[in-house]
Amino acid sequence: MSAPLDRADARLRHDDSLSGALRAFTDRIKAGDLGMLPVAVGLVVISVVFTALNPIFLVPNNLVNLLFDCATVGIISLGIVCVLLVGEIDLSVGSISGFASAIVGVTWVGQGWPIWAAVLCALAMGAAVGWVYAQLYNRLGMPSFVATLSGLLALLGMQLYILGATGSINLPYESAWVKFGQVLVMPPWVSHGLGLLPGVVLLVMGQRRRARRAAANLSVPPLAGLVARAVVLTAALEGAIWYLNLGRGLPWMFGLFVALAVALNYALTRTQWGRSVLAVGGNREAARRAGINVRGIYTSAFVLCGTLSALGGTLAAARLASSSQQAGTGDVNLNAIAAAVIGGTSLFGGRGSAWSALLGIIVIQAISSGLTLLNLSSSLRYMITGGVLAIAVIVDSLARRSRISHGRG
Repeated sequence: MSAPLDRADARLRHDDSLSGALRAFTDRIKAGDLGMLPVAVGLVVISVVFTALNPIFLVPNNLVNLLFDCATVGIISLGIVCVLLVGEIDLSVGSISGFASAIVGVTWVGQGWPIWAAVLCALAMGAAVGWVYAQLYNRLGMPSFVATLSGLLALLGMQLYILGATGSINLPYESAWVKFGQVLVMPPWVSHGLGLLPGVVLLVMGQRRRARRAAANLSVPPLAGLVARAVVLTAALEGAIWYLNLGRGLPWMFGLFVALAVALNYALTRTQWGRSVLAVGGNREAARRAGINVRGIYTSAFVLCGTLSALGGTLAAARLASSSQQAGTGDVNLNAIAAAVIGGTSLFGGRGSAWSALLGIIVIQAISSGLTLLNLSSSLRYMITGGVLAIAVIVDSLARRSRISHGRG
């Protein structure tokens, strides 16, 4: 009897690792849990199309410039993810970033503050603005749409006021802050070392899950499958880093963006705060009855959004080597919100991740870079980005309906 049982157990474990995983993935898609699949497919399509039209699109140095441009708005988009997850919106992130840029220019260049103090002042401003929005929502019941739209206008006026008649302040081009935003890249040994970390983490965490399943007398997938996934992930990352190093290399500023995304993802998936954010976004009343401090969650989401928006603005100032009246205007709001939604964060709250901002902003900047290389007007960029955003919202709405129908079924 032991031999047949051993063979049955082996088949069960094989099913858990291969066909079972594929079946679970298919079931999630049928249930409307698309995750990041649409944006990943879209990014591949965009890359193929633009490369066919202009091979320069995938030249290493063009990709390096694309990553530099992704970092500033991408960090702002991380803040948008926080407020979208609780079912709210912040329309003033562009104005917060522009005002933060102006604060850096006025305090650092105009008043002689050290750069670290100027940046901290800008971050404190962003946190304070987020706190005010949260109080308007929690205490007075003012819709976040109205509160942040009012803030957009007020902050824009303050930005114009402190910059004065000149309207622009040039930052020291040779300073470390400006170099960080424009030219600093990681040495190859650093970037390759960082590329190894995700695979190692995947292997360690996967082994811990296997140990917990074994301790609970559950079937344990073969170690070979876990090792294979870690090897594939590491090979993909190391290959991408190798290719970027053929050009200027991996930007430190993009590394900061990824580090913030990792930290936010950990907070959302591994902490009580993150579980509370998703619960509030999914059903506020149910979260309140479960004992969650709903007002505190809203406050933390808006404060994080304001702080990250201000950080993005200070980095944008470094990227442009100036603080001007145009900082934070234009399509900053559009791109930050669109990146979060295109990346998979739901407008209805309760679903999304920090990786949404990372993938979404890469899609937006890829479109912008591709159209620029084709020497096409910015009007097309707005139309295409708007179309991609509309498609993302439609996919999210259809997926939400599918999840509801699947739950009822």
